[in-house]
Amino acid sequence: MQKIKLVVAVVAAVITLIIVLQNTEPVVTRVLFATIEMPRAVLLFGTSAVGFLMGVLVSMHLSGK
Repeated sequence: MQKIKLVVAVVAAVITLIIVLQNTEPVVTRVLFATIEMPRAVLLFGTSAVGFLMGVLVSMHLSGK
């Protein structure tokens, strides 16, 4: 079971990396009162990282660690 989780995590990371690298055009993003222009790859990577961290935090909270 542990190997399956590792394989799924690696496959998800590779797919995320491919999607991020294919999206390099600049995009304008509004966050609260700021307007930020950045490559779409940075935005995708940032949102993926935030989602991953939130998942880890929720998992840790639910498991009681």
